[in-house]
Amino acid sequence: MRSRFLSGGLEQFADHEALELLLYYAIPRRDTNPIAHALMDRYGSLSAVLAAPVEDLQKVEGVGENAAILLKLVPRLCAKARLADADRQELVLNTASRAGAYLLERFYGERNEVIYQLCLDRKGKLLACKKLGEGSIASAALDVRKLVENAILHSAGSVVLAHNHPSGIASPSVEDYAATDRARAALETIGVALADHIIVADGDFVSLAESGYLEKSLLI
Repeated sequence: MRSRFLSGGLEQFADHEALELLLYYAIPRRDTNPIAHALMDRYGSLSAVLAAPVEDLQKVEGVGENAAILLKLVPRLCAKARLADADRQELVLNTASRAGAYLLERFYGERNEVIYQLCLDRKGKLLACKKLGEGSIASAALDVRKLVENAILHSAGSVVLAHNHPSGIASPSVEDYAATDRARAALETIGVALADHIIVADGDFVSLAESGYLEKSLLI
């Protein structure tokens, strides 16, 4: 398998074979094929295996702590590298689709609800992405004071608020609308527009600006 990978990459590998090769580096001197099949059977897809919690991965026979951490580390490391490359570039997030695509990377693998704030200049260029808070699997509290402080610190022309729904459903809740209203009112006191509130879940996102709750004209 190592020879196949070195000569042709992963393109010709089945998902369970790629998983088998990766597991070998955490479980040497053992046939990792049955373990790879067991993981695929439990989670249904390679992406689901890589997104599974460390504690749950260890419930699969043959998967110890080292293997579980490796499976969790690989996608996080790749995402970190992509985000680092993106942060070194001049990103213009002046549409909901662009902001949503950027945020999908940010929220990848999060098991708890997390709130992010994107500070943009008046042309939609990303000035900073700041984590406002992290909560449980069901909720996270919005720190309005920190939201305003970040906007002032980075001289933001507009702000995009974002959080995830670990449940896998991106539809906004009553609490999400209330948080949007609080954020918009707080930012208005310093002359900064809330351009959007984006909710991310299960590889998809919902934009409150696109849905009509926030005026689309706020998006440059």
